[in-house]
Amino acid sequence: MSGEKAGIEVAVVSGLSGAGRSTAAKCLEDLGWFVVDNLPPELISTMVELGATSRGAITRVAVVMDVRSRAFTADLAAVIKDLDARGYKPKVLFLEATDAVLIRRFESVKRSHPLQAEGRLADGIDAERKLLAPLREEADLVLDTSGLSVHQLRAKIEDTFGSEASTRTRVTVLSFGYKYGLPMDADLVMDVRFLPNPFWIPELREQSGLDEEVRNYVLSQEGAEEFLDRYHELLRLIGAGYRREGKRYLTLAVGCTGGKHRSVAISEELAGRLATEDGMAVKVVHRDLGRE
Repeated sequence: MSGEKAGIEVAVVSGLSGAGRSTAAKCLEDLGWFVVDNLPPELISTMVELGATSRGAITRVAVVMDVRSRAFTADLAAVIKDLDARGYKPKVLFLEATDAVLIRRFESVKRSHPLQAEGRLADGIDAERKLLAPLREEADLVLDTSGLSVHQLRAKIEDTFGSEASTRTRVTVLSFGYKYGLPMDADLVMDVRFLPNPFWIPELREQSGLDEEVRNYVLSQEGAEEFLDRYHELLRLIGAGYRREGKRYLTLAVGCTGGKHRSVAISEELAGRLATEDGMAVKVVHRDLGRE
């Protein structure tokens, strides 16, 4: 990983047009990096210095560069050398692909190459490859994306730039009451109204699913344990699939009538189980608790 003067990491992402810079930038954002796209080379050092003095607000800065500036390679090489001299030691990622793949990608989106001018697409690619050759030689990591899918490229970026925490799927277990409406941001919805409602037990009515008596009542009902076991296993499969697809956020909504008893107890229990899984960071939100 890159150097860390003043607690800040610095990465420079560059490479051939069409080789995946935009995907790399989005992935770095998802990993918690502060990403600046196509910042003029002479401003990079200033941006890094600002991040270093942000008192922890910015700890990882990634600058994504392309060849829209003709002075690109000389300027960028000087900036990288300057950052290194200041102790930041930026990590340089260079993305490339074969001419055939780049041509196919440009043709599929019906775009011209930034260095093509009045010539052929292949001429623009050739000019860019020659222009970036010195930078490629200095790169810490060169990735050929010719045979990579978007998900495979994301996985390689995560392996290089992600921390264990940043690559985990962030799961929000959200309890709610159906009478207040479905959560609009839910990826999955569980309906636990098949369980007996503690509301009809006088001594439990004023309590919530956070109280031990209500929790024990809900979890002791027929079908509750089996439901949790099977849904837990299902979520393990879903979570693994989400990570393969590069999806880092999952909101699981658990609903009962009022969002006070059953959904709260089940949410707490399910979140506790999911928290033991590798690759998941779990939090619980009780949307409608206290609303009555």
